[in-house]
Amino acid sequence: MTPTVFWIGLGNMGRGMAKNLVLKGPLDNQPLLVHNRTKQRSLDLASQLPPGKVTILDSISSGVRQADIIFLILSKDSVVESAISEILTHDLTGKLIIDCSTIHPTTATRIANSITSCGAQFLAAPVFGAPAMADAGQLIGVLAGPSASVDRARPYFKDVIARAEIDMSDEPYGKALTLKLIGNTFVFNMVEQLAKGHVLAEKSGLGTKYLHQWVKQMFPGPYAAYSTRMLSGDYHTREEPLFAVDLARKDAGHALKLAEEAGVRMRNLEVADEHLKEVKEYAGEKGDIAGIFGAVRREGGLGYENS
Repeated sequence: MTPTVFWIGLGNMGRGMAKNLVLKGPLDNQPLLVHNRTKQRSLDLASQLPPGKVTILDSISSGVRQADIIFLILSKDSVVESAISEILTHDLTGKLIIDCSTIHPTTATRIANSITSCGAQFLAAPVFGAPAMADAGQLIGVLAGPSASVDRARPYFKDVIARAEIDMSDEPYGKALTLKLIGNTFVFNMVEQLAKGHVLAEKSGLGTKYLHQWVKQMFPGPYAAYSTRMLSGDYHTREEPLFAVDLARKDAGHALKLAEEAGVRMRNLEVADEHLKEVKEYAGEKGDIAGIFGAVRREGGLGYENS
């Protein structure tokens, strides 16, 4: 019998992932059960799909009772732990819980222990990629946990919500989150360097046009995309951030803690986090990681907005 799947969390990443699961996943015409704290996001997802493909639930408990496989992708550790607490109030025997959230490795380990002690399987499965990649089913999944859990989850990742996966079968759950957090530091460093490069290009008289052309030729993909977001003003004009400043600082904080515990100094990340702090002070919750460009502009005597 085809498993019933329940999806919790329809933020910038979860919306695209859930949509691809409906369109390309092995659901065998069963509806995907979905729950989001803001119900309108569930309604928006359902409106983008054929009738009957999504069943909107008003509570986590309702989905847990019906589902065999439960996906979560939520904003931060405390929110994930709150959802898990509600999940744990039910009989979980034989169920598989897959957490795609970006949380601290020790949080993942603690959650995994609580889930598996109830007779369920758990998989730590953070994903790499921007919201546009989630929409296109082009994420990279990191699957950590017992091989049986990985094998059970795999049909929902490769060629469904992800273009590739990093197989961490039989590795500790926390390793997936350690990789995710270290990987995200590359994104922070990329955004920092692009911001500084464009500010220098503008102030030196070179102009940003030629640097942008070089970035597109030399580093197509994320570098070019972030460069475009900076120069187009997207970082300060969009209504909803793609990578919200609070979430970026949460990830940076987790990575800095990992580094401290390992006896490593990540000075580039410290600088990026200081700029993110300035983004939050200037733009509030609408601040986006690309707003680092605005913070670097202000350091250079320019305005936060590039318009």
